[in-house]
Amino acid sequence: MSTAGAILVGGTSSDAGKSLVVAGLCRALARQGIAVAPFKAQNMSNNAAVTLDGGEIGRAQALQARACGVEPDTRFNPVLLKPGGDRRSHVVVRGVTVGDVGAADYHARRAELATVVADELASLRSEFDAVICEGAGSVAEINLRSTDIANMGLARAADLPVLVVSDIDRGGSLAHLFGTTAILAPEDQALIAGFVINKFRGDPAILEPGLEMLAERTGRRTLGVIPFSDGLWLDAEDSLSAPVGRRVGGPRPTLAAGRTRLSVAAVRLPRISNSTDVEALACEPDVDVVWVDDPAAVRQADLAVLPGTRATIDDLAWLRRTGIADAVVARAAQGRPLLGICGGFQMLGRELVDTVESGAGRVGGLGVFDLDIEFRRTKTLREFHGDDGRAPVDGYEIHHGAVVRSGEAPWLHERTLGPEGAQRGAVYGTHCHGLLESDDFRRGLLRDVAVAAGRGGFSPDPSVDVTGVRTGQLDLMADLITEHIDMPEIHRLLDGRSRRRPTVLSWLSDDFSPHRRP
Repeated sequence: MSTAGAILVGGTSSDAGKSLVVAGLCRALARQGIAVAPFKAQNMSNNAAVTLDGGEIGRAQALQARACGVEPDTRFNPVLLKPGGDRRSHVVVRGVTVGDVGAADYHARRAELATVVADELASLRSEFDAVICEGAGSVAEINLRSTDIANMGLARAADLPVLVVSDIDRGGSLAHLFGTTAILAPEDQALIAGFVINKFRGDPAILEPGLEMLAERTGRRTLGVIPFSDGLWLDAEDSLSAPVGRRVGGPRPTLAAGRTRLSVAAVRLPRISNSTDVEALACEPDVDVVWVDDPAAVRQADLAVLPGTRATIDDLAWLRRTGIADAVVARAAQGRPLLGICGGFQMLGRELVDTVESGAGRVGGLGVFDLDIEFRRTKTLREFHGDDGRAPVDGYEIHHGAVVRSGEAPWLHERTLGPEGAQRGAVYGTHCHGLLESDDFRRGLLRDVAVAAGRGGFSPDPSVDVTGVRTGQLDLMADLITEHIDMPEIHRLLDGRSRRRPTVLSWLSDDFSPHRRP
C-alpha cells in the first residue's frame, strides 16, 4: 500500500495564518484533482464543529475539510483541547470527551496521545493522495519539545518537511524566521524546508533583498509571499482573534438611499466558544457586528447576542461583575431583541445546576426565560435539522447543559427530537450553533429584529448566501496560494523529491552574527 505525501505547515507564533494557509493549500490541491486531507494533531480552541459520526473537532479543521471537498472527520483533529477556567482544559480525543486536565496532567499523557496522533495520520496517508498538516502555536517552543506531538515532534516522527509561516503584519518576520530555525535542534532544523511570509502589504521588490539575505543565512528559500487581503475574515481559528471593539466582517458597502443598517453587539465573553456563530450576521451588507464588553454597548445595539462559552457559570459571574447582566435583563424586560446561543442561552434561564463543568452546584440564572438547566456528564453532540415554522434551519449542538424544565414557548422544532430553544417576543434562545448560516431563516430573524428595533428602513439582502461566501473565501485563499506560492516545490515536497537543506544554524555561532556581511 502506498503512503501519501504530507507536509507540516508550522508558524513562528500563534495566529500567524497557519489555518488559512493550510485551507488554501488544501483547496488549491483539490482543484487540481488531488485527493487531499487536512490534519492537526493537537488543537487548542473553543471553536468546534460536529462530525457526521457525532464526534467533535476544531472548527478550523472542519473548514479545511470543506476546502478539500470532504466531510469533517475526527481523524483530521485527533486531540482537541478546549481551555476553561483555573488553567484546565477540556480534552477531546478522537472526537470523544475524556475529561478535564491541567497542564502537568496533560504532559503526563503525551506518550499515549502521540500514539493516537501517529495512528490517525497513518490512516489518512493510506487513504488520501496528500495530507496537509497544521502545527500548533510556534514550532520553536523548545520548552515543550520533549513532549511535543503537534510541531517538530510530529515532523520528526513522520519525517515531514516543514514550511514555517510568519505574519509580517506584526513586524520582525525575517528575524522570527531566522530565530525560529536557529533555536531548533539540528535534527529538527533538517526538516525545515522553506518559509512563507503572510499578510504582506507593500512592494515585493523592497522585501526581496531581505529574503535573499535570509536564504544566504539559513540555506532555505522563502517559497512564497502572500499579500494581505481584507476579503479574508471568516472562521477565525482562535476566539482570541475576536478582540473587543473589532467589527466582524469585510469592507461594508455604501448604504443605499432609504436603507438602514442594523447594529449587533456580540458580547465578548472571557471563555467564549464558537465565536464564529455571529459571522453569518456579518455577511449581511447592512448589518454591523461588533464585539463588546461593556453594558452601554449592549444597551444601545439593535440586537444583543450572548454567544457560547466553555465555562457558563464563570462567564455568568463575569456578566454580573461587569454590569452586562443588568443590561441584558433590562433589554429582555423591554422586549428588545436579544439572542442567546448555547451557553448564552443557558445563562438566560432561572436556575442552573452544574456539578460537571464548574462544580458550582445550584446557581441562579438571569431569569429572562422561565426554564432550568442541568449539566450532564454525557455531552450532547449532534447535528440539528429543523425549522422555525417559516423556514428550514440546520446547525449542530455541542453542550453539557440540558433544559430540564421549561415554561416557555419553543423557538425551533427539530425533525426527530421535537421542540428546541425558547422564544418570548423578540428574545430568542437556542442550544444550536450554526443556525444563522441558514439563509432564509436568518433573513426572517433579521426582519423580526428590525421591526422590534424600530428600523423600518432595514431589509436583508436576498442575494446573500453564507455557504457561498465561505466557499468564496476558500477559493480566494487558494487563488492567493496558487499565485504567490511556489506550487511546483510544494508538489516536490509532497512527492519526497525536493532536496532537504542540511544547513545547521546556531544563535551562538559567529557564522550567523547579525554583524556578518553576506
